[in-house]
Amino acid sequence: MKLLLEVPEKRAAFLMELLNNLEFVRTRSLSKVKAARIEDMLEAIAEVKEVKQGKRKARPLKDLVREL
Repeated sequence: MKLLLEVPEKRAAFLMELLNNLEFVRTRSLSKVKAARIEDMLEAIAEVKEVKQGKRKARPLKDLVREL
C-alpha cells in the first residue's frame, strides 16, 4: 500500500527517521513540484466524484478548451 502524508516541516525529520527505522517501510521524498501535481490530481478526482454524485455540475468540454 502506498500512502501520501502531509507533515509539518518541523516534524518531517522525526517522522522520516522513525519510518526509516521500520524494516517493512520504504520511504522517498517528493519534490515540491511533484507533491503539488499529486495534490492537484487528488482534487480533480474529488471533483469528478462530486459530479458523479450530483453535488456539482460539470462544465462542457468546449468551455474548457476555450479557456485554454
